[in-house]
Amino acid sequence: MFRRRTLLTAAVALPVAAVAAPGLASADPNGFPTTLSLPNGFQPEGIAISGAFAYFGSLADGRILRVNLIDGSSKVASPAVGSPSVGLKSDGRRLFVSGGPAGNARIVDQRSGAVLKSFQFATAPTFINDVILTDRVAWFTDSMKANLYGVRLHGNHDDFITLPLTGDFVLGAGFNTNGIARTPDGRALLIVQTNTATIFRVDPRTGVARKVDLGGEPATNGDGLLVVGRTLFIVQNQLNRVSVFHLNPEGTRGSLVTRLSDPRLDIPTTVAAFGNRLYLPNARFTTPPGPTTTYTAVAIRR
Repeated sequence: MFRRRTLLTAAVALPVAAVAAPGLASADPNGFPTTLSLPNGFQPEGIAISGAFAYFGSLADGRILRVNLIDGSSKVASPAVGSPSVGLKSDGRRLFVSGGPAGNARIVDQRSGAVLKSFQFATAPTFINDVILTDRVAWFTDSMKANLYGVRLHGNHDDFITLPLTGDFVLGAGFNTNGIARTPDGRALLIVQTNTATIFRVDPRTGVARKVDLGGEPATNGDGLLVVGRTLFIVQNQLNRVSVFHLNPEGTRGSLVTRLSDPRLDIPTTVAAFGNRLYLPNARFTTPPGPTTTYTAVAIRR
């Protein structure tokens, strides 16, 4: 999650529209597609996987596309809302969607595509970038401010939490807090600060952030984060790779295990897991966007 775009904000209920199934460039031994063709001009950024479906957000107009990971068929799960769809996560019933430079976020019903609730977190300069779900709160990052924003998953959705980041975290020029994940023990949050190539562990009660010891390995061009068990995946967008670390349960230190790459990667931003594969949308930030620009998401073994 890397690029900023300025768009207006709107949110209403909507019908679900079908689109043609993407072409399948390749498949794994089970026949599952490993390259998914997304609509021309879509400008994908975030990804969430719920069951056997992947949801992709569009930077261009805020559409959310649902793709069947078994057969590659797809449909628009939520049409354009006037602001980008950046990072997104699913709780199985709802999608929690970051709004980028609009400074907002929204909750979308996965079945109908209706916008259930919207939140205005901040005003410019802001970029609501990524989101992670804990047991009680959806936490959103802001790449332009030293804050996290929290939306309660249960009960009252009428307000939100603003959590200032302190401790080792220092706001700098450019893109700051980007991807976010939970520590293996579930007690804290992990964030990547893109402009300093640093991973921090954040106490969600206090906002105190401490640098994670990765054995001297920088998180260069760090974007999306994913934690599976005690494994941390860091998407390094401009490097077209995913670095894999083994973490201690508290998420205070980790060691490099391997780096994953693939010739099909073209500035991947975020990552989600399905089976033994990682799925990454290609944002293609070095390619000028336009209505005919092609986009894909690719699956690689993890």
